[in-house]
Amino acid sequence: MRKIIKHNNAGPKNSLHYWTSYVNPVRVVFNFLVIYLCRYLPSLRLKNVLYRLVGIKVGKDVSVGLMAMFDVFFPQLITVGDNSIIGYNATILAHEFLIHEWATGEVKIGANVLIGANATLLAGITVGEGATISAQSLVNHDVEAKTLVGGVPARPL
Repeated sequence: MRKIIKHNNAGPKNSLHYWTSYVNPVRVVFNFLVIYLCRYLPSLRLKNVLYRLVGIKVGKDVSVGLMAMFDVFFPQLITVGDNSIIGYNATILAHEFLIHEWATGEVKIGANVLIGANATLLAGITVGEGATISAQSLVNHDVEAKTLVGGVPARPL
């Protein structure tokens, strides 16, 4: 199971209507601009510096491919271990807005992890050291260390 914290909705509408009650809008705009800029930057070193600036815990020698997208609302809940690769257009989320509630959860990516292109990692999951996530996978539960997973939802291959 994912390790998420559920929060009550601020009113009668769906939870996304109240996002400004949950996080500072100025901070979200800053996070968005930095993370969006990083989607196009070819420099891995500069990307990692900027990701750290928004609160993502980025280990040494991490490589984030072009077009990768990190959570703009709660980037501080994301950790990427040393020497990991996040593939082209991968998405890593640390929140989810639902109709009657919203949730947050830490995403912990271990060292030497490979996340394939177009993969999506949902809030509240841990990816163990040395794991591989194949392209176009949906990770909605923890991935054991040194395991190859793939598919929708991701399962051991």
